[in-house]
Amino acid sequence: MATIQPNIAVEYAENATIVSFTDEKILEEKDIYSLQESIMSVIEQAERINLILDFGNVKFLSSAVLGLLIRVSKRIYERDGHLRLCNIDPKIYEIFKITRLTKTFDIYKNVESATKDLS
Repeated sequence: MATIQPNIAVEYAENATIVSFTDEKILEEKDIYSLQESIMSVIEQAERINLILDFGNVKFLSSAVLGLLIRVSKRIYERDGHLRLCNIDPKIYEIFKITRLTKTFDIYKNVESATKDLS
């Protein structure tokens, strides 16, 4: 079952919660704040969460989104969960490489590979 919140679509799979960004551009501070509220709300609904963030629609993002991802990651690990990112545009992936966030985040090609081996 999928639910829509501002800027995201949430789908509950058997072993993971999949959050897809619905916007092509994540640039404005207000949008990033709204995303944080929506994602943290999803995290708080589960005692232990396996969260997959699907960037399939995203073509542009600001560096502030990287800070958001770090805050989300910290909250998930505090709750003994897992965070995986997938479907990242090659240009955006370069930003992750330059900032060395490829070492911080588990990044997968697609949702199917991201949901593998989650319990």
